[in-house]
Amino acid sequence: MRSVIVGAGPTGLLLAGDLAAAGVDVTVLERRGAESNLTRAFGVHARTLEQLDARGLAEELIATGTAIRRLRLFERVRVDLGVLPSRFAFLLITPQYHVERILEERAVGAGARLLRGVEVTGVRQDDNGVEVVTGDGTFAADYVVGADGVRSVVRSALGVPFPGWAVLRSIMLADVRLTDAPEDTLAVNAGAEGFAFVAPFGDGWHRIFAWDRRADRPDDAPLTLDEVREVTRLALGTDFGMHDARWMSRFHSDERQVPRYRVGRAFLAGDAAHVHSPAGGQGMNTGLQDAANLGWKLAATAAGWAPAGLLDSYHDERHPVGALVLRSSGGLIRLAMLQSRAARAGRDLLGGALLHVPTVMRRAAGTVSGIGIGYPHAPRQADVTVPTGQRLYELLRSGRHVLLGPPAVPAGYADRLVAAPHDRWVLVRPDGHTAWTGTERDAPVALRRHLGEPR
Repeated sequence: MRSVIVGAGPTGLLLAGDLAAAGVDVTVLERRGAESNLTRAFGVHARTLEQLDARGLAEELIATGTAIRRLRLFERVRVDLGVLPSRFAFLLITPQYHVERILEERAVGAGARLLRGVEVTGVRQDDNGVEVVTGDGTFAADYVVGADGVRSVVRSALGVPFPGWAVLRSIMLADVRLTDAPEDTLAVNAGAEGFAFVAPFGDGWHRIFAWDRRADRPDDAPLTLDEVREVTRLALGTDFGMHDARWMSRFHSDERQVPRYRVGRAFLAGDAAHVHSPAGGQGMNTGLQDAANLGWKLAATAAGWAPAGLLDSYHDERHPVGALVLRSSGGLIRLAMLQSRAARAGRDLLGGALLHVPTVMRRAAGTVSGIGIGYPHAPRQADVTVPTGQRLYELLRSGRHVLLGPPAVPAGYADRLVAAPHDRWVLVRPDGHTAWTGTERDAPVALRRHLGEPR
């Protein structure tokens, strides 16, 4: 099977690595002619780190950044990520280019072809395959994935609508050095004039995220450090002595989602399928989870054992998650935009009180981190250590299902799963979600349902 992925951001690179590792012929087409130096995305949540752990990449990425275990939102609202049932009970602050570098090295090392400076202009498909049209020719494939961002050419070529609206305009981003770093590792606050967010990368640089209610400027309007300083002072009471900006950008934030993630032999993932406010730092993370969900399903199709409807389940599982992220991030940004002093005081008082309730705290931490997000028939499977001393997420590095319970792989399934002794019978998908739990007696039927007939 041949596959083409359009877009070499984090979503496309994770997917390319998964497909190449499974032996699928995969080509990645990237419009940018040079390696990324992007720092727009900077937060890697716990569930994403679990996915990277299942690929042997988590520790390398963690070494590039700073772990944040408590989030301070507004004056009195605190979210304790330490309550998360995960090895990664924190938010990792690291520039997006580290994520892309690690994923690119894995994808290319596994055999994916990455072609830069290639402008995709169209997509054609029929029952037999797909043609991806570029300025220099066409690429034929069995499937194509559009991971080419909010202005996705693939989405446009498919004629897929992208309904939604702009939530905020003229959001300012800057990477700066601070003379006096904030006492809180991560500082967030919102006032009548706007809001500001400060987070450390761990290498002496800090990310500033700011919005000025009084200034609605176009994305291409010049941005100065003085403008960022002023809004930060208004929201946080100080600009922390910021200086030496290495990168600044202005953008607007939309809330949009396509109605279908699959159109025939074409799939949409990441920002090509959904965009939302940056509140909660879930954008890149949601795209990476899209890729983790889709990759093993395409690989199973290529291997010839995918159960009926498996590719359709990508939309069925990921579209509701995208909608949830739109709601949760949208709710946060609207709370930050409250203008009246009374409304902001009520927000802080009620939010602070609710998050003192343990169940509410766990739910809030689970939602923002992705740990609490699962699928109706496939909940997240927590990491466990089996009697051999291996962890489940180490076993998932094979890219195959893991069957906990038996002493050996059932006959005929060696190419589709690895087995490990455990006190419960559990079939775990390559994306770390539970496909089935049951008894040894029920296992043969369950394996046929989820992994097809044995060879």
